[in-house]
Amino acid sequence: MATPAIRTRGLTKHFGRTVALEDLDLDIRSGEIFGFLGPNGAGKSTTIRLLLSFLRPTRGSAEILGVPVSDVARVHRHIGYVPGDVALWPQLTGAETLHLLGRLSGRVDLAFREELVQRLQLDPSRRVRTLSRGNRQKVALVAALQSRPDVLLLDEPTAGLDPLMEEEFQAVARDAAARGQTIFLSSHILDEVEDLCDRVGILRAGHLVEVAALDDLRALHTTVVEVQLDGEVPAFTDVPGVTDVERVDGGVRLSVTGPPGPLLERLAHLPVTRLRTEEPSLEEIFLTYY
Repeated sequence: MATPAIRTRGLTKHFGRTVALEDLDLDIRSGEIFGFLGPNGAGKSTTIRLLLSFLRPTRGSAEILGVPVSDVARVHRHIGYVPGDVALWPQLTGAETLHLLGRLSGRVDLAFREELVQRLQLDPSRRVRTLSRGNRQKVALVAALQSRPDVLLLDEPTAGLDPLMEEEFQAVARDAAARGQTIFLSSHILDEVEDLCDRVGILRAGHLVEVAALDDLRALHTTVVEVQLDGEVPAFTDVPGVTDVERVDGGVRLSVTGPPGPLLERLAHLPVTRLRTEEPSLEEIFLTYY
């Protein structure tokens, strides 16, 4: 069995009586884009800081590519990091910042750095103090990606980016995953996670309440089925999985939980003229946990 890119077991962090993270168990595969969801204060940033050894756990363990995160020198050679609040040297230019951070990482693909600068429309000649929040975010993204790290830890990476640049970031992230890089994406922007991630974990008050692929998450929650019929509308309350029935003009709206097989079997014997389904969005699923 392949070594997970990221593994945590019982990872816990308390600040006095405040529980920031409690018994986190995660296995994230190499080449996976994993979304880590939760509102502010749920423990997302604390998790990333524990993975980086910026914080020491109260108990539990974490590994990157099989190496304990406490072995900072080895682990950080494989990591790229974008913090939630980007802080850069204001007197340096973007190019000087990228050069300095590249020397710290020890390995930079200069051609790839230039490609990223072009794709994200960054002007590296400007001093950091003159840059908008979005352009500082671009510097941080290029800095994290330029060494082609095995694991990217991204804490709200698109903060301040305009929609076009958010889309370009997603393309860059997909390219990285296709090369086998792992992306751990902490975010509260549900549309971004829904478009980008293979699996998601939902964190609530420091506790992991769900880990699943998006399709599997949707299967666990209610789907709305609207049926138009040529003729009398029968009752559906006896169909397994149907939890709510609402009469509409010419048909019915049904709320269905679990496999749709029993409902489809019933519909096969009815004069259906139109059938439409509404899958729950990630936002709707997320809200059920809060």
